[in-house]
Amino acid sequence: MSNTEGDEVCANCGKTAVDDVKLKICTACKLVKYCSVECQRNHRPQHKKVCKKRAAQLRDNLLFTQPDGTHLGECPLCCLPQPIDGGRDDMNNSMIYSCCCKRICRGCSYANYLREKEQGLEQKCPYCREELPLTKEDEVHQNYMKRAKANDPVALCELGNRCDREGNFEGAVEYWKKAAALGDIESHQNLSLMYHEGQGVERDEKKKIYHAEEAAIGGHPRARNNLSVIEQNRGRHDRAMQHLIIAAKQGFDDGLEAVKKGFSYGIVSKEDFEAALRGHQAAVDATKSEQREKAYDFYKRRARGFY
Repeated sequence: MSNTEGDEVCANCGKTAVDDVKLKICTACKLVKYCSVECQRNHRPQHKKVCKKRAAQLRDNLLFTQPDGTHLGECPLCCLPQPIDGGRDDMNNSMIYSCCCKRICRGCSYANYLREKEQGLEQKCPYCREELPLTKEDEVHQNYMKRAKANDPVALCELGNRCDREGNFEGAVEYWKKAAALGDIESHQNLSLMYHEGQGVERDEKKKIYHAEEAAIGGHPRARNNLSVIEQNRGRHDRAMQHLIIAAKQGFDDGLEAVKKGFSYGIVSKEDFEAALRGHQAAVDATKSEQREKAYDFYKRRARGFY
């Protein structure tokens, strides 16, 4: 059956949309349509093999498509891509404000701090302008709880992070599951690690890979790195390098170093290596600004006790 025919008729009984029948597509393979759940169920034995193969192809196409950016997105104030944490001096490049659950880059946070200091103003969130709880952990937690009740995925993820730090792994998993269901990429990555370690849940290889793939598709470069390790252990080095090349193009330093090694070993082509170098540099450059550099210098000096 051609794709055109599959779009026009029920794959099981042959009814068409012309017969005033609303056809629903097979969500797994996107190849055929059915007029009813019963027809889909009856056609399943015949369609299963083709459907499974096509679904795997679609998943691979999605998995190995270069994301537009990382899971961190852009700073909502300066609209520049958020830098990946773990770079220079392992400093945090952004922070989440519990009042609105917005991730603000270090440059914008610093600019807001300077403005408030110069004008003698109280410290407020640079995005929603709510008064900051500063170091009052209870108030921060209350803010996250309030946001979580409104199904804010960032708040749910942060509450999971707190449970994780406290050793409450079951609680962490529950929060991350809720956040992941709402599309939070960091929670998918966290769940993958929990299914790998068996913390808060039983070890589950399939769920580990599923959540790692969801995180990678959502732009998480560390998830890419983890998937590359899985593929290497399976002996599928080409797929492992594809993951690392994608991560490198996102500005992920560890990914670029791995691609360099792959090139030296002859398992990465010159063209792919050069593309990874160009992509990495472009991604890193896109996150830079004079404001962020000033903030980096300030926080670096303050960490050393100069302020």
